[in-house]
Amino acid sequence: ELVITRDDVRSDEIIALLDAHLTLMRSLSPPESTHALDLEGLRGSDITFWRAEIAEKLVGCGALKALADNAGEIKSMHTAAVHRGKGVAAALLLHVMATARERGYKKLFLETGSQPGFKPARQLYLNHGFTECPPFADYILDPNSVFMTINL
Repeated sequence: ELVITRDDVRSDEIIALLDAHLTLMRSLSPPESTHALDLEGLRGSDITFWRAEIAEKLVGCGALKALADNAGEIKSMHTAAVHRGKGVAAALLLHVMATARERGYKKLFLETGSQPGFKPARQLYLNHGFTECPPFADYILDPNSVFMTINL
């Protein structure tokens, strides 16, 4: 059974998972197109961060950043390599979306990569109703980025 709980982004295991996330992002995108938050950024007051566990073992994480105008941005979605394809990301995404609705958010946004390695992520978001959109917040048009949104 998958259990999703809030996390303060301070344990060694969550830091190791986020290091794996950053390493993967940097292997797929040029540095100027890697928009993952660092640890301090993920500990910010505008961020809610979750861990996903199966049998008390960390298998994934995700975050929700508060934006202006009753909107949010999905950040740092990552599933440990050995647990991909088991529905971890979908469960985290649904949890983030439910939290955003509970907060009264009207829209959710995200940025992901345009490279082939990001196709499973793009497909996950499309399968849950997200559509491509122009850059939002402080992002700029970037051929290495795909911007997506959903009305909640």
